[in-house]
Amino acid sequence: MGKPKNKRRLGDNEAQVVARGLRTSPQKLNLVAQTIRGKAVDKALAELQFSRKRIAVPVKKALESAIANAENNHDLDVDSLIVSEAFVGKQFVMKRWKARARGRTGKILKPFSQLTIVVKEVEETA
Repeated sequence: MGKPKNKRRLGDNEAQVVARGLRTSPQKLNLVAQTIRGKAVDKALAELQFSRKRIAVPVKKALESAIANAENNHDLDVDSLIVSEAFVGKQFVMKRWKARARGRTGKILKPFSQLTIVVKEVEETA
């Protein structure tokens, strides 16, 4: 038997990817996600290629994965894809400590984030 298949939450002209466990704070990741929202995928890839932010490399990898999902799993045209959504979520925070003066400790928080990218096929109006 098994359980019934979940309905697809996205439209027929959309594909998504979720990158989990990205080792940066959600605030810093959102700065990079803002730069690609609403852009064509080729422009967004170029933006990430030349970004000076460290986290831009995993974001670029996730965007390439979303493009591959659109092409291979949903038969969408790569040339007419745009980044319709790019949003960031909080994951866990590793808590560490560092020895400080007079027997005290300094708290070190190492946050992790997740990124969801949704690409959408749009018809070009000429």
